[in-house]
Amino acid sequence: MSASWTELVEQVRQGRRPPFSAHWEAFRKAHRDDPLPIAWWPDEQTRERSNLLSLMRELGLGDYPALHRFSVENKQEFWRRVLPRLGIVFAREPDSILDLADGVKHPRWLPGARLEITRSCFGAPPETAAILYGRERDEGGLESLSYAELDAQVDRFANGLLDRGFEPGQSVALYMPMTPECVVAYLGTVRAGCRVLSIADSFSAEELRRRMEIGGARAVVTVSSYRRAGRTIDLYGKVRAAVRGLEEPPIAIVLEAKELDRGDVPWEGFLVDRRDSPALAFDPDHVTNVLFSSGTTGDPKAIPWTELTPLKAGMDAHFHHDIHAGDVVCWPTNIGWMMGPWLIYASLLNDATMALYEGAPLGPGFTRFVHDAGVGMLGVVPSIVRAWRRTEDVEAGGWPHVRLFSSTGEASSPEDYLWLMSRTDYRAPVVEYLGGTEIGGGHLTGTVLQPASPSTFTTAALGVDVVILDKSGTGELFLVPPALGLSQELLNRDHDAVYYDGCPTGPRGEVLRRHGDEISRLPNGYFRAQGRADDTMNLGGIKVASLELERVVGTHAGVSECAAVAVPPEGGGPERLVLYVVLEDGGSPDGLERELGDRIARHLNPLFKIHDVVVVDALPRTASNKVMRRRLRDEYASRTAVRRSGGPAR
Repeated sequence: MSASWTELVEQVRQGRRPPFSAHWEAFRKAHRDDPLPIAWWPDEQTRERSNLLSLMRELGLGDYPALHRFSVENKQEFWRRVLPRLGIVFAREPDSILDLADGVKHPRWLPGARLEITRSCFGAPPETAAILYGRERDEGGLESLSYAELDAQVDRFANGLLDRGFEPGQSVALYMPMTPECVVAYLGTVRAGCRVLSIADSFSAEELRRRMEIGGARAVVTVSSYRRAGRTIDLYGKVRAAVRGLEEPPIAIVLEAKELDRGDVPWEGFLVDRRDSPALAFDPDHVTNVLFSSGTTGDPKAIPWTELTPLKAGMDAHFHHDIHAGDVVCWPTNIGWMMGPWLIYASLLNDATMALYEGAPLGPGFTRFVHDAGVGMLGVVPSIVRAWRRTEDVEAGGWPHVRLFSSTGEASSPEDYLWLMSRTDYRAPVVEYLGGTEIGGGHLTGTVLQPASPSTFTTAALGVDVVILDKSGTGELFLVPPALGLSQELLNRDHDAVYYDGCPTGPRGEVLRRHGDEISRLPNGYFRAQGRADDTMNLGGIKVASLELERVVGTHAGVSECAAVAVPPEGGGPERLVLYVVLEDGGSPDGLERELGDRIARHLNPLFKIHDVVVVDALPRTASNKVMRRRLRDEYASRTAVRRSGGPAR
């Protein structure tokens, strides 16, 4: 840790706050020759409070790396210790933790157990707040739902399904914002033994229909409309369009219903008033939730979560996000993205409170909500952080309760994330969190016991072993099965073909599983993401990740967002670098290609020549906020092909 940086942090914590530009300049100067610039380090209070240190002492382990080794080398004992920490309730106790009789690709976790995972979500005192809720349209004010009230509402929804003849294994689509009713419908569907089809409410009617057909939806829960960023979003209208023409359309259960189509029911009319709770229990591999990959080409993968997947989410939250009973956890998300279900389980399995905000997580309304709700763990995506920084809605010291940020969904900017930490006077680190729906959480992440460097991962997640085969230290990262949370089937694909076929073996002959992330392992064991493996390009005979180029381009003052793609010329030949750029307000395209070329030559490699710069209003993104580079590649190739044929440019 640089003494000059430590000195600046102490000054900031004492209330002397220079402009952030001075922070960034001091940070860069202090770490000019340091390959791993540290911005945050744990103090004694953070260490002593941490769930990690508690487990290390329980196991007699001296440091975090020893704990990680223990978690992957002694999986049975590790999970035997985790289950009571998460308050997991069994109708029948498991015979063992792990059975590998069918091999590491098809492990049986908790064989012999019977459980229904929502029963483990209500271990907090009944009067504890399970949900704190704010609405964009209300401009302030918090609503609260206690654990007892949420449990009762979950029973009412589950009984509504069972009374209408729904049977375990049948599917209910959720197509709505992340509200208390969404949480009720999610947990109620699981409690009834049915499957939640998680569908992002940003999808079109056509994409909604496609996902409901893949998952076999018998019902869809939605809202008539809601407000976001000042606009009214008509969701029920899209549901109507999606089911039009189907022989057996799913019934719609509609919040704030006005006029309903025949067969559809209002939310209050669907709930059942009696309080008896369904007494169901299932095998560990019983499917509770189906989530969908982004589906940028072809049908999206339909990825099942089982009764056990929440254990991975809850464990990551317990240790890597250091969530304790009574903590308030907020992550602007959607039920169609894995972080929606993750937030539910991460909060409730740890007896914490989830903070939900209906509306756009931008502007003073949301930042005031974070303050008023007393949020302690705040999840973000980098584009939101950049927007906060641009609008200056988050004042330094304005979030006194936040003690940890976490980030996922896309690559982050070190400068933006140093700015984010500065909002808490550097008391809260950013825990980067990389994983996926097929994992139920993260494979690379951070901890509160290790120093934090912006946009850097400190460790593989507990219980997960990873391998990078490239001797240079940068290459595709593979997972070493088994690990609790890893998917074992897909509804509409050959699971083993997707994740195992063509994978190399590990250095000791291990079976490896593909996930697709390109990662650099740093000399001290930390990691940096280099984008997806399929986003690696070859420029001038040199491999480079899109993310590396985007980081350099993103430092230009006139660039708000960017995406780097490689487009092969017609007939083959070396790939050509094309940059898609969203300009900052007032930014100009004049001279931009030359200026960006100079930056890339100066900061990366002069052999990386720009073929074209395309200025756009926005980058296309998936429901989970990932930039759709493949679409940009295809659109550019199509556009240039039309031009060559003499047709109109698009």
